[in-house]
Amino acid sequence: MIRVLVFGSGYIAGHVGTRLARLGHGVVLGSRRRPRTPETRGLRWLPVDVADPRQVRTVVDAVRPDAVVAAHGPSDITWCEADPAGAAAVHAAGARHVVAAVAGRTARTVLISTDNVFAGHADSCSESDPTTPANAYGRAKLAAETAYLAGGDALVLRVSLVYGWDRAGLRPNFFTTCAERLAVGEPVAVPDAHWNTPVLIDDVAAWTTALLDSPHTGVVHLGGPRRLSRLRWARHIATTYGVDPALVTAVPQGDTAYACRPRNACLHSERAAHLPELRGLAPVDVFAADAALIAGPTGPQPPAPPGSPTALDAPAAFDTPAAFDASAVFGRDQP
Repeated sequence: MIRVLVFGSGYIAGHVGTRLARLGHGVVLGSRRRPRTPETRGLRWLPVDVADPRQVRTVVDAVRPDAVVAAHGPSDITWCEADPAGAAAVHAAGARHVVAAVAGRTARTVLISTDNVFAGHADSCSESDPTTPANAYGRAKLAAETAYLAGGDALVLRVSLVYGWDRAGLRPNFFTTCAERLAVGEPVAVPDAHWNTPVLIDDVAAWTTALLDSPHTGVVHLGGPRRLSRLRWARHIATTYGVDPALVTAVPQGDTAYACRPRNACLHSERAAHLPELRGLAPVDVFAADAALIAGPTGPQPPAPPGSPTALDAPAAFDTPAAFDASAVFGRDQP
């Protein structure tokens, strides 16, 4: 077992943490807000604001992680565009604070990054393509990438549009939003020419976990095997549900919340096929996943790892020294 500190408690952080816990690792989520979503049920949690270097160091000293997963900061691209300074404080400065806190420790780090570090002029981008961020979110994430990679044993995993059931999230992803509306016959308006290589959340968790236990550094891209427009994707979801695809209407991207996104938010990898840790982990095709998700459960309900406290049992006060006794997090039988 290794100790893994996951900065973040959102959709990706919760799924990564759950996968790590199921593999027998000691996992702690660190975030400003207490996790409440199904995928974080059963995971330990400590409060931390990555924009505050003191809080970051306190949590790192308490957990003494062998590895770190960085999935912190708001992924609301529209919010970041409206508040670029706030985005930089959480993503870029937060990254520097984490790097400083783990300096001198043998803690492997994986940062979950984004396709928004590219301008979107090319149909798809690989690891060797030059970065030109499309928006404030991309700029903040690219600065975070630079900070983590400069810190030592770190790898950046850039992911394309992540999807899966997310009914309990603050901002349900594109698949969930479309599926919920189309299932009850409600119309959906989507950008007419916005392209993605969507990647299932399970694949993001699997790749993150595999790369956390590897010696590789630098950047790796994770995109799904199918490049498609959001318009075609939404109509496929409608067809899979057996409802009229005409419920999906096209609107200009500039007239939607996607206006600041790159027109082509697509990734492919030159490295993945050569990394033995990723053998057998080829990302699933989005159309196949649509069918499986729609036919299966209506939302993720992961069981709590045996013996784990719930988020409600987690320490809650930053100014209480006992809350940061590592034994309160992992138990006194841990080294």
